[in-house]
Amino acid sequence: MRPSVLAGIDGSECAAAAADWAAREAALRGVPLRLLQVAPRLSGTTVPGTALERLHSMGSQLVQRTVEDLVARHPDLEVTGEQADEPPAFALLGAARDAALLVVGTRGTGGFQELVVGSVALRVAAAAPCPVVLVPRPGGTFADRTSATHGTGLVVLGFDAHRPAGEAADFAFGAADARTARLRVVQAWALPADSVSPRSFVVTEEDRATWEDQEVLGLSDALRPWQEKYPRVAVATDLMLLHAAEALLNASRTAELLVVGRRTDPRAAEGRLGPVAHAVLHHARCPVAVVPHGA
Repeated sequence: MRPSVLAGIDGSECAAAAADWAAREAALRGVPLRLLQVAPRLSGTTVPGTALERLHSMGSQLVQRTVEDLVARHPDLEVTGEQADEPPAFALLGAARDAALLVVGTRGTGGFQELVVGSVALRVAAAAPCPVVLVPRPGGTFADRTSATHGTGLVVLGFDAHRPAGEAADFAFGAADARTARLRVVQAWALPADSVSPRSFVVTEEDRATWEDQEVLGLSDALRPWQEKYPRVAVATDLMLLHAAEALLNASRTAELLVVGRRTDPRAAEGRLGPVAHAVLHHARCPVAVVPHGA
């Protein structure tokens, strides 16, 4: 059996949107959906046993309601649910070892509500062994509901032909193929560091065109293996003379999914998001997939 799609739920509106996104993704992939109910750890004063039992019962009811709701809307989808006793990030990272994809909301029930992306979402995006999709809360400043959860027919991939991340490219091409969506591959680039005169700060149009042509050819060559693997995907490439985060945020305004890579370091005890991925998660207007890849 293929690994399932895993979604974290905690009763928040954002987690409900994530569960709905995960259900549609699992249906597209033809794999089961597994729900894991997580909640912030109680701290401070000792909580009476009766209160803990009540909280556990409320969590169990949440799992049951969510499973029933998703099955009603996706009759052919196998959905199971369970509760976790560990801290949310720890529980999700542990469960993700057996998952093909982890889906979480950008905000949960705990923490500071003014934060766009919560600490649990950031930690799992940085450390999960599988791809993670972060789904924005409905109607929030982070999300434009015209594209946050409804299909627009466009998947955007952040790519660097000089350091291609094969796992992220394969994820994006596969997502576009499953959705019969267009794929827009965005690469940010910069003028060569030694190209500008320290006196005049002038770059000729001829030089710029030459450098841009070289970037276009390099991007085309780097993408060829995935275009051959996914011949049905309509691909458009977009070179932007911008910072990578700004280029991706501009491109994501009309996308239903934005895909970025995250470099993994086997020597590091904890994963870490790079500055581009971090900026994208805080400002993108659609769900964002963070895909781990080797150095």
